Amino acid sequence: MKVLVTGGTGFTGGHLAKKLLGLNNDVRVLARSEVRAEEIKKAGAEIITGDIRDRDVVFKAVKGVQKVYHVAAAYREAYVDEKFYWDTNYKGSINVFDACLEYNVERLVHTSTIGVVTTVKNPPSDETEPHSPGDAYQQSKCRAELEALRYAKGKNLPVSVLRPAAIYGPGDMRLLKMFKMIAARRWFIMGNGQACFHMVYIDNLVDGYLLCGEKDEAVGEVFIIGDNSYASLNELTKMIAQEFGVNPPKIHIPYLPVYALAALTEGTYKLLKIKKQPPIFKRRVAFFKKNRAFSIRKAKDVLGYEPKIDMKTGINLTAQWYLDNDFIKIK
Repeated sequence: MKVLVTGGTGFTGGHLAKKLLGLNNDVRVLARSEVRAEEIKKAGAEIITGDIRDRDVVFKAVKGVQKVYHVAAAYREAYVDEKFYWDTNYKGSINVFDACLEYNVERLVHTSTIGVVTTVKNPPSDETEPHSPGDAYQQSKCRAELEALRYAKGKNLPVSVLRPAAIYGPGDMRLLKMFKMIAARRWFIMGNGQACFHMVYIDNLVDGYLLCGEKDEAVGEVFIIGDNSYASLNELTKMIAQEFGVNPPKIHIPYLPVYALAALTEGTYKLLKIKKQPPIFKRRVAFFKKNRAFSIRKAKDVLGYEPKIDMKTGINLTAQWYLDNDFIKIK
């Protein structure tokens, strides 16, 4: 089968593209960078160089494929304004939707985010909880998700929406800082550490993508894809600390004063038009307060999704990869 993966040079898209190649699919990847696409090209993928904001490039990439896995997105990148998120995550997704309609693709799997519910008031949340996005990233992803469902209902686009939990695994760089600081005994918890955090191991996530792309019952539906369990930040940091043979973080810093300092710092940078990320900012501090705990019951019941890697094993494999590749060194 001819398959397109947008964002195929990223952590998630790359793993998905390689899995699809391993299943004997003819894989095409839409990538912004030819250099970053070299690895997946050597694995056998066809490369279309371009950006999902470029409508002509998107239509070129979609033409002739049967399935599209839309993974590309602007994630919280430094030094970009809100327009970049809307142009990429919302308008770029519209380009993908329209191209899929034009060329009658058999299935589109659209990547959303659990961040469309910025914090869970009564854990665990599920797909029925009202949207409550926070920042521009979450807002743009939320709008794209709603458009995907509108296209499914009003234009008969065979699309399913996948909301990944926090993605991790060997090769991931987003959670490296947390692992590294815990290993170095420099991780402090703001607040009581009882906020929940839900992750999804990369192999589990790829399985979720494949099921969304295969099951007829997935069309027009939204699915949260995560590991079987979530943990409080206290529990999570303890599990990570055990992997490095260090004591778990015990220092708790009052949340509100730090959040106020972050808001002041962020506002000062904005006022002075300093174009770099401040050392402390609201989103980073809010990480310790927001509840991210979700039910994956719908994915299990409708898709037959069953995470194969549990959280403890996933953390072990991820920590070991950081050590083996010298991203973390234990003194």
